[in-house]
Amino acid sequence: MDPLDIIKDYYRPGTTAYEILVRHGRQVAVKALKAADRVAHLHPDLTFIQESAMLHDIGMFLTNSPGIGCFGIHPYVMHGVLGRKLLDAQGLPRHGRVCERHVGVGISAGDVRLQGLPLPERDMLPETLEEEIICFADKFFSKNGGQGKEKPVARILRKLQHHGEDKRSRFQFWLERFG
Repeated sequence: MDPLDIIKDYYRPGTTAYEILVRHGRQVAVKALKAADRVAHLHPDLTFIQESAMLHDIGMFLTNSPGIGCFGIHPYVMHGVLGRKLLDAQGLPRHGRVCERHVGVGISAGDVRLQGLPLPERDMLPETLEEEIICFADKFFSKNGGQGKEKPVARILRKLQHHGEDKRSRFQFWLERFG
């Protein structure tokens, strides 16, 4: 399966959103495959990691995010659940779960309830090794600015701290495991 073929079903090549999605997906894929190398003894599915890294943000075009060329109606925090619906419909439920579970460092049902997020009230936390790897790698790259440079770990940790110590701790665990 070629992720670019699926992306082209929803994004027109040459548009801002397409260019940002593909660049970001490639950055995350490279970082994720390096992280997977660190845990090669656990036999991560490298093909799945590559594909899912390219597709994890596919739902962003449905959000109202003009800064990245997306003019949909939904809040950006919904891009994961929207992406899951798209990929489930394509017959790719495993890839769809990555879309849903990569947001932040995962979102719990409690987070949805306490923060009043416009999301289904269920746990959307990375469960598999591959989901954790992609979620980890994603934190290092911004789609909105940053000129494609990798974010420093200290900046990622500072940002996660605002969302709770549990989020920061989860990322730190991944950093020790994959970093």
